[in-house]
Amino acid sequence: LSSSTSVNFDHFQILRAIGKGSFGKVCIVQKKDTKKMYAMKYMNKLKCVERNEVRNVLKELQIMQNLEHPFLVNIWYSFQDEEDMFMVVDLLLGGDLRYHLQQNVHFSESTVKLYICELALALGYLRSKHIIHRFEWLLLFPRHVHLTDFNIAAIVKDDLKATSIAGTKPYMAPELFQIFEGSHPGYSFSVDWWSLGITAYELLRGQRPYVMRSSTPTNEILHTFHKVHLSFPSAWSSEMKSLLRKLLCIDVHKRISCLAELQDLDYMSNVSWDTVLSKQTPPGFIPNKRRLNCDPTFELEEMILESKPLHKKKKRLARKTRDHGSDGSPQNGQLQQRLDNVQRDFIIFNREK
Repeated sequence: LSSSTSVNFDHFQILRAIGKGSFGKVCIVQKKDTKKMYAMKYMNKLKCVERNEVRNVLKELQIMQNLEHPFLVNIWYSFQDEEDMFMVVDLLLGGDLRYHLQQNVHFSESTVKLYICELALALGYLRSKHIIHRFEWLLLFPRHVHLTDFNIAAIVKDDLKATSIAGTKPYMAPELFQIFEGSHPGYSFSVDWWSLGITAYELLRGQRPYVMRSSTPTNEILHTFHKVHLSFPSAWSSEMKSLLRKLLCIDVHKRISCLAELQDLDYMSNVSWDTVLSKQTPPGFIPNKRRLNCDPTFELEEMILESKPLHKKKKRLARKTRDHGSDGSPQNGQLQQRLDNVQRDFIIFNREK
């Protein structure tokens, strides 16, 4: 690719910092030529190498470049410079669902039903691409939910099962915990439908059906699933309760585990799936447009604490080149080798091409 055709850091105006993810930082950017707004994730290469996260970043890039769906956070561009790897993705300013729950937003049953349909369409699509999402984070775009964060997704080839453990404990299906106990042959797509059930329950009730922490031991968690009786507020409709029982079913074989099974329910008979997919169904909850719906301290941190602020990058890189020759700061050989490998293996992407 000649530099004229590839998209790079200089093509974006940085508007503000909005967050820190497990893998780096996120800011809102605007592409200078089209004026389109995006979120830009950037990850420091040295940190990724030191924390052994390079493989995960490259895997996430590889997965995301093959996906495009209305209810996923889609990637548009990826590029690198000597310091950072960049991913430019759909900008979702609705805030994540966790944030709204903390603000005590009440989600009505019809809104949650729509979210279930939207996420089910996303899960159906991921299944067609052999991907188990193991989802943790849901984002609301002004009006709709989107799945994000593919750094813990698993790619499953036909009829094989995944066996590695990843995810956030409160959303993880019972069969995932049996792997810890060594009594299980693996798991498959149905784990995402359990997570969907937990999420729906939490949205409706403001709390999760099972209480557990990341520190709760596995055997205790497994015990909880079998001993705690799922309780539903009497105000919920019997259809919603029945749907949640079918999603939060400990027996994998009886759990709703694919889009077709969900679509077959009487409760879903009045859903126009095409309308949902084209985002024509108006939701009952609309995040406040004038608020960013995320924690404002990030931006302050970025300005005060950041040792290598993004807006000074150009000057910094120019200075590095001047002071050290082209390779930047003198690294020890092995570290430099690993950084060179990142440079080599990184996948440059442009969805418009």
